Amino acid sequence: MTTDYARYIAGLPKILAGASMLCRSADGRILIVEPNYRDDGTWTLPGGTIESDRDETPREGARRETAEEIGLDLVPGALLMIDWSSGPERPPSVSYLYDGGVLSDRQLAAVRLQEEELDSWRLIEPAETDRYFSPGQAGRIRAALAALTGGTGPAELVNGRPAAEV
Repeated sequence: MTTDYARYIAGLPKILAGASMLCRSADGRILIVEPNYRDDGTWTLPGGTIESDRDETPREGARRETAEEIGLDLVPGALLMIDWSSGPERPPSVSYLYDGGVLSDRQLAAVRLQEEELDSWRLIEPAETDRYFSPGQAGRIRAALAALTGGTGPAELVNGRPAAEV
């Protein structure tokens, strides 16, 4: 890489990227995790930061992070949602949400939390998302569930809202 090209690349805008999985029980409840590093009381889905500096793809990141966080090595299914979000105190971020599938009772019994980051997990009804998640994250989950049940392909969001409405 030439010095000029390296300087050019270093000067380009940066974004953060994360990937998660939407895992469900046989009765349709959603597996959520309680992070210990947040002080706002919100929960999240299994997943986390994509290690793009290690050439990790979003799909690989979702699988690795889910395995690290809940101890289950799940192959990500269909991409259900992608969300571009921005805020005043951080760079923009893009979030990918994959279908984690329907977990068996045996898989649910095998969940083991990454104690350095998580305090607990539970299954919630889809109607409870507003109780546990920020408005943007709840919008992501609703859009992903709609894409899953409707077979429409991935939902495109901006700050947790359908891109067409923004």
